[in-house]
Amino acid sequence: MANVLILGANGQIARLVEKQLLNETDHHLTLFLRNAGRLTITDPKRETVIEGDAANKQAIIKALDGIDIVYANLSGKNIEDEAKAVVGAIDRTVVQRLIWISTLGIYDEVPGNFGKWNHQQLDGGYLEPYAAAAKVVENSDLDYTIIRPAWLSNKDIVSYETTQKGEPFKGTEVSRKSIADFVVKLINDPSLEIDHSVGVNQPNTDGDKPSWK
Repeated sequence: MANVLILGANGQIARLVEKQLLNETDHHLTLFLRNAGRLTITDPKRETVIEGDAANKQAIIKALDGIDIVYANLSGKNIEDEAKAVVGAIDRTVVQRLIWISTLGIYDEVPGNFGKWNHQQLDGGYLEPYAAAAKVVENSDLDYTIIRPAWLSNKDIVSYETTQKGEPFKGTEVSRKSIADFVVKLINDPSLEIDHSVGVNQPNTDGDKPSWK
């Protein structure tokens, strides 16, 4: 049994991770989010809710009491500041394991026409904060895993493959359920993918853009 802190706990992937962990494990979950009123607890015996700002280092330090693994499901233009707060907070504790959700394209690793399309779609300052946040995590001394999902779908499917930093990104899309499953896999075996930045896609989805675009 592990004590898991989920930052950004109301996110779509985070809710799927929460459900899967409750169904398949005996882990205790601490759910950290900006507005606690948006979240309904599924299992009060195994879940604790903390309202707070993920850019507030002191708030995160308090939430880290007794925690074994941190899963950060954060997003937005403020993500670099959140990364600095999260890493800085963890550094003040005995916690070492961090699972960090990012996005594809932060290393200009997406090849071909899909890479051009992806860059056009995410133009306007979207990628830069995620790349900067990933650098904060990578420059830390934590046992981190950065996850770079392909374009996300709500398909009811768990099917994925991975690539590593320095390798061309594969595919164009992946289901949120697949990313949640990968996160749960890392939580259940924290020794996997240490200090790796992992691209995650659904196999056989290569093309110029995701199927629904």
